[in-house]
Amino acid sequence: MTQKDKFLETILTKASQTIQHIVLPEGDDTRTLDAAVTISQKKIAKLTILGNTEQISASLAEKNADMSMINVIDPATSAKLSDYANMYFELRKNKGVTQEDAIKQVADMMYYGVMMVKSGDADGMVAGAAHSSSDTIRPALQIVKSTPGIKTISSVFFMSRGEELYLFADCALNIDPDAEQIGDITVSTAKTAKQFGLTPKVAMLSYSTRGSGGEKAGLMVQATKIAKEKMAAEFKGEYAIDGELQFDAAVVPAIAESKAPGSDVKGQANVFIFPDIDAGNIAYKITQRLGSFNAYGPTLQGIAKPINDLSRGCSADDIVATVAITSIQASQD
Repeated sequence: MTQKDKFLETILTKASQTIQHIVLPEGDDTRTLDAAVTISQKKIAKLTILGNTEQISASLAEKNADMSMINVIDPATSAKLSDYANMYFELRKNKGVTQEDAIKQVADMMYYGVMMVKSGDADGMVAGAAHSSSDTIRPALQIVKSTPGIKTISSVFFMSRGEELYLFADCALNIDPDAEQIGDITVSTAKTAKQFGLTPKVAMLSYSTRGSGGEKAGLMVQATKIAKEKMAAEFKGEYAIDGELQFDAAVVPAIAESKAPGSDVKGQANVFIFPDIDAGNIAYKITQRLGSFNAYGPTLQGIAKPINDLSRGCSADDIVATVAITSIQASQD
């Protein structure tokens, strides 16, 4: 993190007020255990940590974790393994999964964690410190599936600096989304903004404003049309959305008045939707490194229950923040 900001303080406080139950399936990772100590001591969430029960419990005790906030489970010896395997078999038998396959699969830490969320034994899951994004997202899509009405799972970064907070999507998951997918990403990101207390003012970003850039801007022209329809259906016209917009027309009122007169966003956008992963990823890293913003994410959105993916280069502090974000998502379900 580049500097202390209000967003982090806010999410830690909100999470401690809701006390959701989050599963951390990577109990063999030191960063997970260090994060668990902080989370338990500050009472940010109740935790279930998966792995070797004796080793993990001993390590947490040495680190002075508050064990009243933590449960440790070894999936291989869990009393729930059979129930979860039966549930998984019913979900996946049409895909050729056998009962034997189901038991082996659910004994895997990642699948066991997702089954906890699916069954309601946990409110959310945070993983990815020691697994790839696909290892985190695959079981989520197989078991929990997407939010009703949303076909596209996406990601969002919370970009914060002092009192400022902006949402950037999609910067990490969908490489080359089509217009319909961008529409889904827009609705999901507006929902996320609302969950975190931000009134979304959505800018559909492009190199062009209102058709000024010619044919290549066609994707975001079409995506804006679809996104406006989806936003109107979901939010009844409650939130501002405009596009396609250049970044300056999205954030500078005087330029918005000149380039996009009558814009509902009026140069005051706080949610930015990008045409592809190139634009989004470059933008968030420039904002982080040159603008000294803190970047929290990628946070997954569009999944029916909150399951979030960490970077394998994450710190224990990153895990703490992601658990807080996941807890807030869970409390809004």
